[in-house]
Amino acid sequence: MSYAVFKTGGKQYRVSEGDVLDVEKLDLEEGTEATFEEVLLVNDGSSTQIGTPIVKGATVKAKVVEQFRGKKGIAFKFKRRQGYHKTKGYRRHLTKLEITSIK
Repeated sequence: MSYAVFKTGGKQYRVSEGDVLDVEKLDLEEGTEATFEEVLLVNDGSSTQIGTPIVKGATVKAKVVEQFRGKKGIAFKFKRRQGYHKTKGYRRHLTKLEITSIK
């Protein structure tokens, strides 16, 4: 089974063809194709290529399935003995991708 490790949004993801994953928001419409060229590692089942820092000529292609916001997170600040506490909520903007090919 082949897989690759690529980088987007400051994070690294290990993917195979057919995987569905959530990444930091990409400015693309739903249904379009995204191409990632910052591929750090490629394994085709028999051999592994490790980039220095990226593998030359390797790409990961994915289809944008959905643009959405993640679940709610809480940022809580507190200073002891000062009577200070502050709660702030947030929801990250995410993009759901389906991996179509690794080359």
